Amino acid sequence: MTLCSDEEMAQLLAAMQASMPDELGLADRLIEAYPDDARLHFLRGSMLAGSGRPIEAHAALSRAVALAPDFALARFQLGFFELTSGEASRALATWEPLDTLPSDHYLAHFVRGLRHLIQDHFGEAIRELTEGIAVNEENPPLNRDMRLIIDECSRLAGDGAPAKPAEEEASATSFLLDQIERGTTH
Repeated sequence: MTLCSDEEMAQLLAAMQASMPDELGLADRLIEAYPDDARLHFLRGSMLAGSGRPIEAHAALSRAVALAPDFALARFQLGFFELTSGEASRALATWEPLDTLPSDHYLAHFVRGLRHLIQDHFGEAIRELTEGIAVNEENPPLNRDMRLIIDECSRLAGDGAPAKPAEEEASATSFLLDQIERGTTH
């Protein structure tokens, strides 16, 4: 299996961070050259979700997990996508392999928090998500996404905590949360 070079990956990440108009085209070209690179499928899925193209995003995230079943972040995001698409049992099954992560890993906290959310245990969800944010230094954008969920849990639990306005471009998770509120996911 041939993976794209660090230089090519850096170019794609830079294009994504700069929101370049052809970032998806660049991802597609790299996937054509390196069809078995799970990282590329994951990034493409993230771009598609952020662009409001959930069906294509799900397919790309699924492909990333199929290519690299131990790619924890891709597995987490695929499960989250399934959860926000109304497929909680499918999300739970997708996340099962993440139970092998160390209990203090940020994704382990996030998965436990979302499992509590599924059961409407908002206090426990908030606690686990907050603990995950505290230890997540690897993926800061995911912390912002989990903060959105915490804010929504607080609102649903009746804490009266207002949701913080998002000043940054919507991430894939932000898009998915918005779809839940609007009831437009499938």
